[in-house]
This record gives sequence, structure tokens and C-alpha cells, in this order.
Amino acid sequence: MENKEVKQDNTFTIVSDDGKEIKCEILFTYEDEKTKKNYMAYTDNTIDEEGNTKVYASIFNPEEENPVLLPIETDEEWKIIEGILASLSNETDDEDKKAE
Repeated sequence: MENKEVKQDNTFTIVSDDGKEIKCEILFTYEDEKTKKNYMAYTDNTIDEEGNTKVYASIFNPEEENPVLLPIETDEEWKIIEGILASLSNETDDEDKKAE
């Protein structure tokens, strides 16, 4: 999938294989010192069967004007992303509890 344009509000549009434009929101970007790769987690704000927001992750080159999103292919890389998502989820849960 090709990233068309990242806007100031941390959104970008991708074009699916069938030509449909999908607006996505960037959740976080991360550069890993060990792998020397940049990762992006994002969502199209759709909900899965269990009521959870669908989240995707890809490798990208932040130096490119219109970065191409590449698949994450190793279990080690997925563990990095899952760890960050878990810590972000915990932070959000903590903030929700403080707001009550």
C-alpha cells in the first residue's frame, strides 16, 4: 500500500488494492536502535468482531516524501510493536481512571 500524504493532524490516506481510499490515523512512530528501522502503528478506526479498534503496523522510511508502508516480517519486530501498544494502552487506562 502506498501512503498518499501525511497531514498535520497525524492522518494519511492509503489506497487499497481495489482502489478505495482509506483515511488512517497515526498512533505512534518508533525508530528502533537495534533493527535501525522506523515503525508506524496506525488505525483506520474500524472495529473488529470483539469491539476492538483495528490497529496495523508497518515499516516506513521517514525520509521519503510519500513513504511506502512495508510489512513487518519478524516475530521480534512484532514484539517491539506489541510492547509499545500495551504500554500506550496502560497509559490510556490510567488516564481514564484519573478522570473518574
